[in-house]
Amino acid sequence: MNLTYLKYEILRTFRNRRFFIFSLIFPLIVFLLIAGGQRHAKNFDSTGISLPTYFMVGMAGFGAMAASISGGARIATERVSGWNRQLRLTPLTVRNYFRTKVLTSYMMALLSILLLYAAGLSLGVSMTIPHWASMTGLILVALAPFAALGIVAGHLLTPDSIGPAMGGATGLIAMLGGAFGPIATKGTLLSIIKLLPSYWLVQSGAVALGGRSWPNEGWIVIAAWTLALAVIASRVYQRDTRRV
Repeated sequence: MNLTYLKYEILRTFRNRRFFIFSLIFPLIVFLLIAGGQRHAKNFDSTGISLPTYFMVGMAGFGAMAASISGGARIATERVSGWNRQLRLTPLTVRNYFRTKVLTSYMMALLSILLLYAAGLSLGVSMTIPHWASMTGLILVALAPFAALGIVAGHLLTPDSIGPAMGGATGLIAMLGGAFGPIATKGTLLSIIKLLPSYWLVQSGAVALGGRSWPNEGWIVIAAWTLALAVIASRVYQRDTRRV
């Protein structure tokens, strides 16, 4: 791991105002607006979970998704400015390049998650330490395909188009996954929604409170999306390299 490059990536992210607004501030405000006046609702939409807990997990997932995908905007900017070309002339390996991008995305996502946890605690969300740890672990696992998606988008889109495209996509994926409330509770629509990684991201809170992990279906969906997007990310990077 190239620590100098990692430090540079983190500093660039903290200087990005759009990142703070979309990944940190917006999910926090939405959570406080929705859950602030209904902190005593104990069984949201018959899920068996309190409303503050449900939306804390949902908004933590939404913010973490946005933070993970935001790495794509930095990649798009680097490609246009020629910085990617300069990096390829340095001793930085492709493996370390991808590791740094993914690790930076995860660090920013974790910051978003912790902010939502703090807000949840202020509204009375209460869990045992093992449940907090289990939920956080599952959320971090579920973010893997989104980190890969950010890399793919960064190599396919321009700096001007990636913001609206990924912002809209993140909002839609989060909504379908149930971050703003369940879309379906049974039937064909639910079966389709379960094929999305965002669904299992939101379900991290439910399974943690029940003391369980995801069923096999959840692990398969996350693994399949991660593998597919990782392969695509590798190919678009190689294609971009050949153009240099």
